[in-house]
Amino acid sequence: MNKRVFLMGVLVCSALSTKLSAQSLDSDYKTAVGVKFGWWESASLSVKHFIKDNTAIEGLLYFWQYGGEGCGLYEYHGAISSVSGLKWYVGGGGHFGVYNTDWAKEVPKSHSGTYLGPDAILGVDYKLTGAPIALSFDVQPRFDVPGGYISVWGGLGVRFAF
Repeated sequence: MNKRVFLMGVLVCSALSTKLSAQSLDSDYKTAVGVKFGWWESASLSVKHFIKDNTAIEGLLYFWQYGGEGCGLYEYHGAISSVSGLKWYVGGGGHFGVYNTDWAKEVPKSHSGTYLGPDAILGVDYKLTGAPIALSFDVQPRFDVPGGYISVWGGLGVRFAF
């Protein structure tokens, strides 16, 4: 499943490469599309779009052997002046997902069906100067309802910036 998510990300980035502009070679970008690799056996498709100079929205879509999930985040970005293209960010949002019946069999105290909950995010984002690549690393604590399941996601994002 992770190979399919990665392949889809590569295909999306390749298709968007024709939209490369001079702005994407600077240390800033408006939109970035790619893949976020999780801390364990997961990856997600990721789209980040700046709605203001220091404010972005990010959407994540990921699938795993027990279901799938979508997540939306609102992020405030601040520059780290000592390194061109490096920014910190903090924000929040929410997620909605589906567990299949295999999850309930694997973890007997869990449930199958739908879940949702709030997310927080804290990380750094680095836009490579001279290349249309944006890298990020973040921590994303979250809470699932029903069930009260608390977890921490996050990982390394590799995106095509334009």
